[in-house]
Amino acid sequence: MSRHVPKSSLVVGLTHETSLLVTPDLTVPNVSGRLAAFGDMPPVFATAFLVAFFEAACIECLRGHLQEGEHTVGVHVDVSHVAATPVGMNVTVKVKLIEIEGRRLTFRVRAEDGTGLIGEGAHQRAIINIGGFLDRVAAKANSGGSAWPPEQAQAEGPSRSYAAGRSSGLSNHHGRALAFRR
Repeated sequence: MSRHVPKSSLVVGLTHETSLLVTPDLTVPNVSGRLAAFGDMPPVFATAFLVAFFEAACIECLRGHLQEGEHTVGVHVDVSHVAATPVGMNVTVKVKLIEIEGRRLTFRVRAEDGTGLIGEGAHQRAIINIGGFLDRVAAKANSGGSAWPPEQAQAEGPSRSYAAGRSSGLSNHHGRALAFRR
């Protein structure tokens, strides 16, 4: 495997700040219809969505600082969620890239609502080559009998790999469709 050469603008100290209005769809009862245990929980900003918001802010922080064909994936989350935020309040997330070790990027993350701190900690992301990554994911799906994506698995069978072609319905952080082919 070749040594990763980062873009020159990818440096420790990059920061990003973004805000989000807490709406009912971001509350604990709405985490997932497939996880019924959340259904009768209080309608406050969900920890799952706080973590997703931290991840999204880190992805945004890296926009324009990765090589063509690269993306990042979350590999570690170590955060606390210390205060509930009700529907109607804004949550502001601040992230700072604090370490670059090869392909691994470590961020300090912090979230506040109008009354103060609601969560903080660290998040790590790994730089990947999107084509190679999706090839490995497809190989794993094929070896494990996965039927994902279900509509294509039924029509095409299990042999798929990443390529420009039929859209999977997913897109990368550049807004480009991710596709699979036979």
